[in-house]
Formats: sequence, structure tokens, C-alpha cells
Amino acid sequence: MCGRYASSADSHAIIEAFDVELDATGEADAGVLGGRQEPAPGRADHNLAPTKQARVVLERAPRGAQDGDDTPADPVRQLRLLTWGLLPPWSTDVRAGVRMINARAESVLTKPAFRAAIRSRRCLVPADGWFEWQKDPDPVWGIPKGRKLPHLITRRDDVPMAMAGIYEFWRDEAVADAADPAAWISTFSIVTTAAEPELAPIHDRQPVVLDPDRWDTWLDPAVTGTADVEALLAGNEVGRFVATPVGDAVGRVQSNGPGLLVPREGPNPA
Repeated sequence: MCGRYASSADSHAIIEAFDVELDATGEADAGVLGGRQEPAPGRADHNLAPTKQARVVLERAPRGAQDGDDTPADPVRQLRLLTWGLLPPWSTDVRAGVRMINARAESVLTKPAFRAAIRSRRCLVPADGWFEWQKDPDPVWGIPKGRKLPHLITRRDDVPMAMAGIYEFWRDEAVADAADPAAWISTFSIVTTAAEPELAPIHDRQPVVLDPDRWDTWLDPAVTGTADVEALLAGNEVGRFVATPVGDAVGRVQSNGPGLLVPREGPNPA
């Protein structure tokens, strides 16, 4: 699974790297934290956790683009703030999103919570890397029995990391006016797959990370065929990542800052 990641790039850098046409991070969205998020949404965050609003790249017609016009508007590549933890439209409990932070590639096309989103509401989740905790690490690290060793997993090259995601819109029926921004929560989930051999000793799952030659097709809402989506999720090159042990502070949601990405001191002598 992927339950924590870092996204510290400036929004302008993300916009440039992903050829974003519209910066929509300033548009209101209710979220689930009621504004109680540190760092503030859209800022560099070295310890992104579920329920936080995070920056994602997606393609769709801008809000209000079709008002008074019968001609469908072309999709526009946008940078938006979405809440991590997908809420299906039919969900009756906003807390359900906490349980849907990941969507398994093996079942994303058939599972009721995800099958509509994977067809036409796909996004890219920019990241420095993701965190994973290794059970029973090599004893040279001096980790007490029963504790886990956190790792930061990053790309070996300088290509921006883009995790495959899907997104949904959830309507809060308690807000009478559908035009009120408080009536809607935009949420996303990160698609995961079996860990490649180099990462499997740390955890058996990893995010699907897409290389730039797949970004356009993944974001295109017109690509809806099962075979097309399966092809995008499969066959990614192995050996693209390096796992670096980091300090225990990342395990606390309140911890943040670039220090969380610093390699762990050690290993300790056996």
C-alpha cells in the first residue's frame, strides 16, 4: 500500500513539469479537515497523509465552461487540490474515504468503488517519493524487535515522479445548494500494484508510477477501453527506484519538513 508520501515541489515547478494549462488550486473545495491542515493545502508537504488535500494533475473541462453552451468544452490539463481518500458518489459516510486511499490495479476496473473513476477520471499525483515501513529489517540497523524501519522510495533518475491516481466527486446532501462549494468534496486514490523485486523485501505493494510517455494517455478522459487502461497499468520498467532508510519521525503525522527526507544515520555495527 501507499499510506504516506512527500510532495515538496513548488506548484510552479509542477505546472511546468506536467504541462499544466490551468492552476485551479485556488478554487474552493470543502475537503474533510475543515481547513485544519498543516502545512496548508498546496504548500510543500514532506509527510502527506490520508484526509489531507494534495496537488494532483487531471484533465477535464473547467468548471462553468459549458454554461449556456451546448458544445462540450475540451478538457484542460489542471492542477487541483483533492482530498486523499476516494469517496464514491453513493457513499453515505465521509469517513469512508479514509479506507480508500489505494486502489489495487488488479481490481480497479471491476471494484464498484473505483470502476467508474478508472474509466474517465484518472489523475497524476506528483511526488518526491513515498514512504514504506519494513517489517523485520536487517539487524545492523539496530531496530528493536517489533519495530519497523521507514524508507523513502524515490526515482533513480531526475524524471518527476507521477503516481497513477483516480478521482471522484462526492455531493454532501446536507448542503442544500449544489452550487455552494461546501456541497462538494473532490477526492482521489493512488493505484497500487505488486512491488517489483528490489522493493518487495520492504513491502509487497507499491504505487503504479507512470513514466512521461504514458502521462498524456493516462490523463485523457476519452481513453476508456479496458484494454487501454490495463496496458497503461502494466509493463512499467523495473529498477527505476531506490529505497533509502530514513528517521522514525516520519511515522508521526504531525512531523514535517525536509529533514524527513534525510537518510537515516547508520547502519549500526552488528
